[in-house]
Amino acid sequence: RANGDIEFDHVSFYYNENEPVLKDISFKVESGKMVAFVGATGVGKSTIVSLMERFYDPVSGSVRLDGKDIRDITVKSLRENISMVLQDVFLFNGSIYDNIAYGNPSASHDEIVKAAETARVSDFVCKMPDGYDTIIGERGVRLSGGQKQRIAIARAVLKNSPILILDEATSAVDNETEALIQQAIDELSKSRTVIVIAHRLSTVMKADNIIVLENGRIAEQGTHNELLKLGGIYAKLCNVNSDRIKAEM
Repeated sequence: RANGDIEFDHVSFYYNENEPVLKDISFKVESGKMVAFVGATGVGKSTIVSLMERFYDPVSGSVRLDGKDIRDITVKSLRENISMVLQDVFLFNGSIYDNIAYGNPSASHDEIVKAAETARVSDFVCKMPDGYDTIIGERGVRLSGGQKQRIAIARAVLKNSPILILDEATSAVDNETEALIQQAIDELSKSRTVIVIAHRLSTVMKADNIIVLENGRIAEQGTHNELLKLGGIYAKLCNVNSDRIKAEM
């Protein structure tokens, strides 16, 4: 089991040689901290996550976990230390209980229920006639977007890996549901390294470090308040969304 320290050391990457996606990216995430990536579509946010999980390897530079180049770690071991919650959640046609248990098939009943409580799944399960035995349909067709996301987070909680990646995990939900999901994320960030990719700034404001990407490079980084004072790209994004941010603060 890893501690969860992540480092990108002068990483560059491209899918097509003449179209670089990431250019000389360097940053560190300490175990138990939250880092968020923001920027326009296509600036390389999801590519960074793909490199962390070794779906691709850097063209140059290295990605390290606990100081070790992840190319020297087996893919199985690496991915056992990472949980992901994506915008497009995969759920199978079974019960809510079984969909959560998929995160750790050997978990006890109490562990599954506790994971559901952490992810605020219990908030809506208690209103269903069959509770945790409710059949959700293919790909969770009988659930709302926010309910699906909370089940996915509960699954990640149950897996109990030291690294949690949230890739646009709140993009398809309303403000009230986002607030519930954010509570779950806050709970998780106390004991895990959390990587967040989001367009909604309310999701990233509490991050220990916010990295702003532009044209495949790191344009700015710092806390929410530090970046506001800087008056750059992030501050402009906040100004565009100022009314919403004020309401949520």
